Amino acid sequence: MNLLVVGAGQAGVQIAGSARDLGWEGPITLVGQEPYAPYARPPLSKAFLKGEAPLSSLALRSAAFYAQQRIDLVPDEHIGRIELAGGGAGTAFSAAGRRWSFDRLVLATGARPRRLPIEGAGLDGVLALRDIRDAQALARRLAGATALVVIGGGFVGLEVAATAAAAGVPTTVVEAAPALMNRVVSTAMADIIATAHRAAGVQIRTGLRPVRLRGTDGAVVAVELDNGDELPADLVVVGVGAQPCDELARAAGLHCDNGIVVDARSLASDGHTIAVGDCANLPDPSLASDDAPRLRLESVDNAVEQATSAAATLAGLDRPYRGVPWFWSDQGGLKLQIAGLARPDDEVLLRPGRRPGQHTALRYRGLQLVAVECLNSPADFLALRRALGEGVSLSRTTATDTGLSLKEHLATAQCADIKESPCP
Repeated sequence: MNLLVVGAGQAGVQIAGSARDLGWEGPITLVGQEPYAPYARPPLSKAFLKGEAPLSSLALRSAAFYAQQRIDLVPDEHIGRIELAGGGAGTAFSAAGRRWSFDRLVLATGARPRRLPIEGAGLDGVLALRDIRDAQALARRLAGATALVVIGGGFVGLEVAATAAAAGVPTTVVEAAPALMNRVVSTAMADIIATAHRAAGVQIRTGLRPVRLRGTDGAVVAVELDNGDELPADLVVVGVGAQPCDELARAAGLHCDNGIVVDARSLASDGHTIAVGDCANLPDPSLASDDAPRLRLESVDNAVEQATSAAATLAGLDRPYRGVPWFWSDQGGLKLQIAGLARPDDEVLLRPGRRPGQHTALRYRGLQLVAVECLNSPADFLALRRALGEGVSLSRTTATDTGLSLKEHLATAQCADIKESPCP
């Protein structure tokens, strides 16, 4: 039984290794499009961009790991076509003319940065950040930049902005939504983070859209906004989200809708092919989910946890993907950690930390705590993430009591839920 994994990012590496751990005895081939061994992407916008993390430090696994797990790692090969023969089997063809026959297929093809559909988006000096080559190009440009405009106030955009500002590059972030990270955090937390970025020298412009990137001699020189303002820029970083790489799946006849549609066991519409990671459109795995819409989760946590569950599917085990999704973003001196999936109408309770710069936002749906946002509060995050995973909640009244730490409040709430355990 041959297992072919297309995509050598975090999810692809995880499912290959987990499948072997769960008893897959046949050959496993892991094909990646980049010429590098699989690597971690989060440092690209931070330590790698600063020159503090060499390429070798980003490796997800050592060469010995692939040898010991009998995983045939094939870098620098673009799979251009897949033919499914039924029952999960088929053949994959690379652009270079190679082919691989498989009995089971995993698609871990990831996502690509969205592009700006405006004039000037192709000018020299307009970059996105997704892979090592992007990061290397951005690092070279930053070294001589006099004005950076970051379009998009999400994780990647703010991480790049913080890195650039710390290096002395005048930096402006333009976000179309009324607040930064609009789809990810509460307005209260977004306001706190925006204030911190401004204090670090980053200009923040929200509620505005770029309408044109103006160039001279083929190179970007300014960003024109929809209110008529023009921002000087010899470097523009576009961070307006990502779109799933689902072309292979579509061409093979698999159902796709904002990604490859899978069930809780990561099975695609043919009932055999597996799709994991950024390319997969999956049921909300949250323990607190009910009739929530399907979604894509672009995070290291999802890549690891969904792929681990999907490996169980390959092994014939029934382990649907359930858990508490979590995310993090390091933006200069800010460490943002999020657990759970909030909705816009969830209530927000903002709790100050015990030290300056610490804040925790608790998100409630009815009486239930469903998500948390922690800024520079790792102890709160660990306690709350564990509580969400165990279904332990806190009343709003208890959460506002800062006389005790959240860890202490949660310990009391947990033992109260377990009647046989004495409470302290």
